[in-house]
Amino acid sequence: MAEKYYTVGWEQLHRDSKALAWRLMEHGPFRGVVAITRGGMIPAAIVARELECRLLETVSVVTYDEESMGQPQVVKPPLAAGDGTGWLVVDDLVDTGTTAKVVRALLPQAHLATVYAKPAGKPLVDTFITEVSQDTWILFPWDTEAQFVAPIARKAGK
Repeated sequence: MAEKYYTVGWEQLHRDSKALAWRLMEHGPFRGVVAITRGGMIPAAIVARELECRLLETVSVVTYDEESMGQPQVVKPPLAAGDGTGWLVVDDLVDTGTTAKVVRALLPQAHLATVYAKPAGKPLVDTFITEVSQDTWILFPWDTEAQFVAPIARKAGK
């Protein structure tokens, strides 16, 4: 099966994060926002601005690198958020749901929102904006740079 890539630029990420804030309006107001680092930091900042939340916290869960999936490790818990009551948790993407499960265990009462969701992780989030297929790798603007890419037909060997 060919790998699929979905490239998200800064402007689209901003629009989609703002759309997430619109969707979250009916669930607030929130006491604060917890960003799941690192990918959730920029969407969380945009959402916090749009919802006028000034109290920001982070949770750092390491689950994988570019090479492989490992056991999730909480390397920085969200101390100010308690059990999550009244808090909004934001991430860029829910993929397999591994990180979401860990964060749900830490903050069972929080509202979990992501900008993008894949089918395997979608049931674990309360709110999201865009669904992408499980076999699609999202290329976020902080992970990419502009360079030449061969046409799809050439990569497929046609």
